[in-house]
Amino acid sequence: AADLERLLDVAKRWRFSATERRDYAVLLLLTRLGLRRGEDAALRLDYIDWRAAELTIVGKGQRVERLPLPAEPGEAIAAWLVDGRPECMTRSVFTTLRPPGRPLSAGAIGHIVGSACQSAGLNRIGAHRLRHTLATEMLRAGAPLQEGGQVLRHRSERSTAIYAKVDECA
Repeated sequence: AADLERLLDVAKRWRFSATERRDYAVLLLLTRLGLRRGEDAALRLDYIDWRAAELTIVGKGQRVERLPLPAEPGEAIAAWLVDGRPECMTRSVFTTLRPPGRPLSAGAIGHIVGSACQSAGLNRIGAHRLRHTLATEMLRAGAPLQEGGQVLRHRSERSTAIYAKVDECA
């Protein structure tokens, strides 16, 4: 948890360039909503309902789910869209800057996490570790296993139980 906050503190200080705005928004979706990197990469402009503060996520097995969009990640996405994202034809939220307008891949999302770790002076981790951290912190805070499973969009409590076992070892 301390490393996660360190990672986000470093990323918060970026936000001056278009790349930094984009990367900060990407990191917030991974850490605050527990998105998988592929879900982050697949996010489209029409999947954001600003009035309802909700996102539509196309998850594992092409399952479509609606999630709340908290203020912090919503503001970061808006900053990227207004002051960073190049004009382009793609409906993907997260795009490249050079060449402009190509949708980011899941691999590029992983690279963003690795670069953020390096900037924060942390050992490189995979994007999925951020998902694990969210789940573990929820359990430590007393959230029931079922609630953790809902946030992570698991189909089975057995999947979420893996995170509980990690928490018991920590």
